[in-house]
Amino acid sequence: MSTLSIRGTTVSDTLVGAGISLIVIVGLIHLIGAPEDLEEAPYQGLLFLANFFGAILAAIGIYRGRSWGWGLGALVAGGAFVGYVISRTVGLPGLPVEEEWLEPLGLLSMLVEALFVGLYLTIFIRPTGDSGVHGKARRN
Repeated sequence: MSTLSIRGTTVSDTLVGAGISLIVIVGLIHLIGAPEDLEEAPYQGLLFLANFFGAILAAIGIYRGRSWGWGLGALVAGGAFVGYVISRTVGLPGLPVEEEWLEPLGLLSMLVEALFVGLYLTIFIRPTGDSGVHGKARRN
């Protein structure tokens, strides 16, 4: 198994492949929903298209070993997740609150978005060897 170094963080090809796959799935799910939303609420449809293009750009960045790709992916996936929750709680501007929480494509999207953000956090927000965190509290 080979590895990739991103700003001092070593990331295996398996994790890179998983990140690319997850963020592309996020984008494709939003591309599927874009035409319907463009008819019902044009700005929401445009946000779905922006999500798709942002996800593709993030996948390219991740593939090229750029940390901005991971950051953009986290922004795209996290923003979509938050948008789904907002649309079903207080509603998006100019739109009524969505009643359907258990829409299959929406649930799949939230699952994949959460998995991507979790992978991002696993790669970039973990204790380093010199952080002093060794699993047990140290007393002076």
